Amino acid sequence: MSRLYLITGFLGAGKTTFLKQFMKQFSSERMHIIVNEFGKEGIDGELLSELGIALDEINNGSIFCSCRLDKFENVLQQVLQEKPDVIIVEASGLSDPTNVKKILNQREKFPGLEYMGCVCLLDARQFPKVYETAVVVKKQIQVSDLLLLNKKDLVKTEEIEQIQKILKAHRPDLPLHMTSYGMMEERWLQEMQKPNLETEEQLLQTADVTLRKYLLHIQEEIKLETLSHFLNMLLVDTFRIKGFVYLEDTWYLVNAVGNMLYIEPCSEKKETQKNILVILSGYGLPTKKAIRKAMEWYPEVVLKIE
Repeated sequence: MSRLYLITGFLGAGKTTFLKQFMKQFSSERMHIIVNEFGKEGIDGELLSELGIALDEINNGSIFCSCRLDKFENVLQQVLQEKPDVIIVEASGLSDPTNVKKILNQREKFPGLEYMGCVCLLDARQFPKVYETAVVVKKQIQVSDLLLLNKKDLVKTEEIEQIQKILKAHRPDLPLHMTSYGMMEERWLQEMQKPNLETEEQLLQTADVTLRKYLLHIQEEIKLETLSHFLNMLLVDTFRIKGFVYLEDTWYLVNAVGNMLYIEPCSEKKETQKNILVILSGYGLPTKKAIRKAMEWYPEVVLKIE
């Protein structure tokens, strides 16, 4: 039997960093990873491929929605033919996984599959904002079997206590642990109760209409410092900014969550599309207004907005 673990959590919770730690729990076993990236380019998948573990990417939508469900099922069937010991699925931060049990309960489609449960990662800094403004966060928590509050080192004790109260009210039955840098202890995994696919009530999946998405096409001729100043004006009014840009003869990975912005050099990409940043926000956040204001200050940065 191949054991399948689902990793979920909202944008910027640290799923990819956690995944690299999580895999250490199965270092002596054959693993296969399926990465679901919401944007057009599989950024997380590209970064994980360096680990040398069998990897599949599914982009342009959530694997649990009709737009990508067929692709996910086909990939999973192919992976099962290889009979790995462990399959790890990293869902997009925008994924609504409420029908995961229904999907994996198709015994005729997925013979030899054993669903072990869902680990939900939460960003301690961003949690209060995203819990109130992004419906999908509540759905990710609802289907989880283990909650990990990540980045605990970046918030105060009283903030953690408030988040704990919210989570305990939402899912008092779940194990909840604090962590930083996506660290995972073996005993936490043992606390997970294996889900019952046969008897658990299936939840209805609906679109999260509270989410907002913008694509910024960035000028190639600008300086890196100018882009950094521009993006810093947007941070407080967004959930996530992510993408690759080519500036000053160098490729950079742009990755921002909350008020933290990282722009780091990376190996050259081969895709034809470049300099497109995905900005994600929620209902009630003045993201579009913030973008317009930043463009007034730095009119040379953006070619167009979609």
